Formats: sequence, C-alpha cells, structure tokens
Amino acid sequence: MAESPYPVLPDEHLAAGVARLAMRHQGRYSVETVQRLIADSYEQLAANAHVRTHLVVLAERCAAERLDALAHVESATSERPRVLFVCSQNAGRSQMAAALLAHRAGDDVIVSSAGTHPSGAVDPHVLQALTEAGVPLDEVYPKPLTDEVVQAADIVITMGCGDACPVVPGHRYLDWPVPDPGGAPIAVVRSIRDAIDTRITTLLDTLAGT
Repeated sequence: MAESPYPVLPDEHLAAGVARLAMRHQGRYSVETVQRLIADSYEQLAANAHVRTHLVVLAERCAAERLDALAHVESATSERPRVLFVCSQNAGRSQMAAALLAHRAGDDVIVSSAGTHPSGAVDPHVLQALTEAGVPLDEVYPKPLTDEVVQAADIVITMGCGDACPVVPGHRYLDWPVPDPGGAPIAVVRSIRDAIDTRITTLLDTLAGT
C-alpha cells in the first residue's frame, strides 16, 4: 500500500476539524488540501508547545486562518484591509499589537500575527496586560509564519524579527521598534502595551483614510 503524502493525523478530533473546514471550503479546496494544512499546522504548533491540551483546537484555528488567507490570495477580492504583525517568538509584541487592533477595529480589519521562531506560549504578563485592557484572549497563541498569511496581508508590520521577516513585493511594510516585553515586570509590559496602542491609533487613522 502506498504511503500517504500527508502527515498522519494525531487525533480523531483533528480529523473532525478537517471535515468542518472541508465543508466550509467545499468547491474551493479538496479534503486533501485541508488535511495537509491542518496537519501541518498541528505539527508546527506541537514542535514548540509547552502544553498540548488545546493543540487540536488551535491547529484547526490556525489552518482556518491559512485557508482564508489562501482563498484571499487566489480571489484577490476583499473590502477589508488585512494586517499582519510579525515578531520573532510571537509571544509578546506581535500578540499585543494584533489583539489590540482586532479589539479596536472589530470586523473592519482582518488581523493576524505570527512568529519567525514561535515560542511555546505567550508571556504571562502579556496575557495579564491584555486582560486588564479588556481584550479577548481567544486568538492569543503563538503561530508560525506561513506563506499564505504573508501573501494575503495588505500591511506587514515587523516588530523585532530582523532579517528573518520575509519581504514580498507589492506589500506595504512598517517597522515598529517596540521593546520586547519577554520576562519584563508587569509595569513595564503595561507601558509597552500602551505604546503599541498609541501606534494602533495612528494605524487606524491611516486605514480609515484608504
């Protein structure tokens, strides 16, 4: 029997996620494409995860974001701007920026974040600072940087990933030189959060004018 070219699904619940995403993208992507992306998302998340309790759920969310980005690239039609925040570990700055923008912009902007070398978990003080600001944490988890989300972004905002951040012609790039909150006291993380939020205000003004 020929060996499958796709990674082995680690759990029947992951297979259920494949079925859900395949149904959502029926007529656009095959089950095999969905399976490949969700399994790849699981493997990339599992490679650095400190806790694997919710990996199945996160893999489905990550794959859903990648499929949505891929569909956007192929159709090139969207009335909403897409903003991608990238840092090295996706455990601090880019997580705060993405969560703050998503919270303030609502459905008007499609927001993503990713890391060139994603960590296994978001910094606890980053989670605390976001919670104090009333920001939901549902999508706050380290994600790998993939071609789909980079290609789909209208604006890529780098936050300390250096030369590891990919540059795609035709995309708008910004660099926000914000301090790394990793391991910093909560008071420092709050100040970093507020500095990022100030930049978010300026970004929203810019997006409103486009």
